[in-house]
Amino acid sequence: MNARILRVEIADELRGIVREPTALFFSIVMPVAFFALFVSLYGDQSSATVQRGTAMIATFGTFGVLTVVLLNPGTGIAADRGSGWLRAKRVSAVPISATLAAKVIATMPYAVGVLIAMTATAAITGNLNGSVADLARVYAVLLIGAIPFALLGLAVGFQTSANACVAILNAILFPAAILSGLWMPLEILPDFFADIAQFLPTYHLAQLALAQLTSAPAVGHLLALLAATVVIAPLAALSYRRARP
Repeated sequence: MNARILRVEIADELRGIVREPTALFFSIVMPVAFFALFVSLYGDQSSATVQRGTAMIATFGTFGVLTVVLLNPGTGIAADRGSGWLRAKRVSAVPISATLAAKVIATMPYAVGVLIAMTATAAITGNLNGSVADLARVYAVLLIGAIPFALLGLAVGFQTSANACVAILNAILFPAAILSGLWMPLEILPDFFADIAQFLPTYHLAQLALAQLTSAPAVGHLLALLAATVVIAPLAALSYRRARP
């Protein structure tokens, strides 16, 4: 993949995201606003390992990063299909792989912005006690671990219209956030929530991020995410091959 072409594609995607302030509101402002509300109410509670407000950066951070990385590439590719731009890309000299990679990479600065905003909110409310190294590991885990979800967004975008894509991805994201304990700890929810969470990659991503703060075992969560990637990546490739122009 030509690096210069990729840089141009990423710059175009970054500008495209900025031109959609409504999308930015739902992708960035809303998750941070949710976090500000919950960290103000429950952030001062402490567990045996880490203060609740700091742990929320891992759990709410999972929701915030996925809101950006899951929704934007998928809706972008669905809009490109609807306008005929994807067909033009397929016959142009620009490799389609560069276009798709740029759509995912361009979301990363916004995902980092969400995490920084949540961290600043936790600090302002007096509910942050993690070290810089701990938080850097949480950021890295969430950004790398979000890649299979970006592929899922692309898979949906290849098969649906832009409006339908938004509805379908939200229908996936919000129930998964609740069932995975991203907003409220599974300990205070009915037992069947924890039973379902074991099968959700969103749960394993959040727990993998949380393990960076608590030193809890993480191998099982990592393997679960890898298994999800093995399933989703071929699904995205198949969806691309069968996408209607």
